[in-house]
Amino acid sequence: MIFDELRAIQLRLGYLPKAELEALSERTQTPLYQLHSVASFYPHFHLSPPAKAEIRLCDDMSCHLNGSCELRAELLRRFSGQPPEDVQLKDVSCLGRCDQAPAVAVNDEIHVHVNADKVEDLARQAMRGDHHLPEHPQETRLACASDPYGDGEKYGVLRRFVASKDWDGLLATLKEAELKGMGGAGFPTSMKWDLVRKQADPVRYIVCNADESEPGTIKDRFILSHLPHLVIEGMALAGLVTGSRRGILYIRHEYPLQEEIFGEELRRCAKAGLLGKRILGSDLDFDLEIFVSPGGYICGEESALIEAIEGHRAEPRNKPPFPGQMGLWQKPTVINNVETFANVPQILARGVEWFKTVGVSGSRGLKFVGVSGHVAHPGVFEIPMGTTMSEVIFGHAGGIRGGKKLKAFAPSGPSSGYLPASMVEVKLDFKALADAGSMLGSGAIVVCDDTTCMLDMALNAVKFYRNESCGKCVPCRMGSQKMVEILTRWAQSNIGESQFSADLKLVDDLSAAMSQTSICGLGQIVPAPIQSVLKHFRAEVEDHVLKGHCPSGICFSPSNRSAELPRVGIKP
Repeated sequence: MIFDELRAIQLRLGYLPKAELEALSERTQTPLYQLHSVASFYPHFHLSPPAKAEIRLCDDMSCHLNGSCELRAELLRRFSGQPPEDVQLKDVSCLGRCDQAPAVAVNDEIHVHVNADKVEDLARQAMRGDHHLPEHPQETRLACASDPYGDGEKYGVLRRFVASKDWDGLLATLKEAELKGMGGAGFPTSMKWDLVRKQADPVRYIVCNADESEPGTIKDRFILSHLPHLVIEGMALAGLVTGSRRGILYIRHEYPLQEEIFGEELRRCAKAGLLGKRILGSDLDFDLEIFVSPGGYICGEESALIEAIEGHRAEPRNKPPFPGQMGLWQKPTVINNVETFANVPQILARGVEWFKTVGVSGSRGLKFVGVSGHVAHPGVFEIPMGTTMSEVIFGHAGGIRGGKKLKAFAPSGPSSGYLPASMVEVKLDFKALADAGSMLGSGAIVVCDDTTCMLDMALNAVKFYRNESCGKCVPCRMGSQKMVEILTRWAQSNIGESQFSADLKLVDDLSAAMSQTSICGLGQIVPAPIQSVLKHFRAEVEDHVLKGHCPSGICFSPSNRSAELPRVGIKP
């Protein structure tokens, strides 16, 4: 309950005063150093009074491509000379509004499609003490091809299996369907559930990871808004199959509307007897609750997420043991992401053959993808697995805006690296993208037009990982910072052939060390953005380092995009 207590204090006072932490320590018998350690780790908490107007600007990938640098420069000009107790500008990591970029948070309230006039107006309102309601537009529930229920009665699969208790049959169906985890790793779902089911410990947990925080990743926000019943049903089925009695949806704190929608659906389920004690009059128990993340991309790593739920700093655990054996509170735990749980009722309701054939080009199932960046119609789209990237970008997302040409795309945010326009016919499929030297990941497609500097984009991505490193392991903590320093040097000066060769050797050495020795996936994928740019856009990098020239006119401009504001939530 530490996070609830800390949130309550901050909501009341605006920050976490020392005296309040001392009182909380005494009241809960929690060591003061532990409270301070937790509060200092997460970007959501303030240990000192914030400015009357704290403006946090997102400059990650999609916002970067949509004018956040220019917005930052203009806001710095407009608020120059303003006392820091009145207004402060800070960088913040991805706010989860990539399809509505650029986005900012003013006093923790997120605003999208902003310009300097709008942000200035919001900040000056905050400085005057004016309060306004958050911008949470009403969600119109959309019909999705993945919803087997349409407008009919929901939770039919859960009702059927509560009556039959054919857990072996359920697992066999998921195994035959070859359902993989849709959060990026692609681990077989049936295998994960069966592993937890066979553990000797009778206490088990189900956790849904809704902490999507990587730039470009917005599909889970859409699913939670429009298909919360499928996520709940998938989690409940996982609980009944594995013998778990408790499930937790771990949702990022930047998704208050989705938290509200999911909570409303939970209450409906409890009232209908679909959750809680004696589900539908049976002898089966399973309940669900929501845990709101205190913030940080690292929380998306499954063991770091577990640490956060337990009230600790979100630092990844060494593996093995894996969560399926020793997870939440050292108990066997199933962790899947939102889309994976939503897939389960679809397959069980419609059958394996439907799942096999609904994809195209030999791929299975449907996939939600988020498309952002330089496209005419950014958003979330539901497509058959195996659809080509060109159909998604030029069909669903309306092509490149402003009549420009496609230069590059990231199939799944910065962790997938960048592929050139010549590879746009690649299929959205686990194997096809792996063969292309990338990955399907979570389906966060970020599109770059022909005015984009790819070295600038690689630097932007590596900065994101540097900023979001929890700092626990040396390879990630030091390697990511060193990588930023190298790429910043490349983007700022003509370093010559000799220094470039030395830097390339160091990049290779850092990449090998980080991929092989980092504790978790964050450190392991830090090199991906620059490795892909060196592979596909080498001439562009050489123009920078050997000629002192940025072909896109970005890196050597007076405004210098590599400059940074103070950050929110830097880890000690």
